[in-house]
Amino acid sequence: MSTVPFTVQSTGTGVAQEITVLGDNAHVFHADTYPAFGGADAAPSPLAYSLGALTSCNQVTAQVVAKELGVTLGEFSLSARGDLDPSVMVGGADGNANFSAVTVDATVQTDADAETFDRLVAEVDRRCPVTQLFRRSGLAFTSEWKPLPL
Repeated sequence: MSTVPFTVQSTGTGVAQEITVLGDNAHVFHADTYPAFGGADAAPSPLAYSLGALTSCNQVTAQVVAKELGVTLGEFSLSARGDLDPSVMVGGADGNANFSAVTVDATVQTDADAETFDRLVAEVDRRCPVTQLFRRSGLAFTSEWKPLPL
């Protein structure tokens, strides 16, 4: 399989940006941040987008894996929490500007038996590109998945 490029371009002033996802169907979204970081809180922060990318990528990857396993997935409920000490970014302190920990909680309706569901979750963890970005960054990463009847 060949590499698939993902490209964005952005423009902005201060801490606010307009980001365009390039491609046949260009998408535009905006980013800002909380007033404590110099923003107006007029759009989600880059950190919120990163957590949203994590939950969304988990759902997309789960659909890909479920198809391969021959199981059906229904409604998802996902949440992600990132714990951040802003003293490095905002105050210039020594240390790691990354989240110290990220937790994903997921529930999904499925017809998978327990063994197949465990395999699905393990494959999502292994194959989700955004999960791997977080895991390989060295932060404390936890992910808890629960099945619900379809």
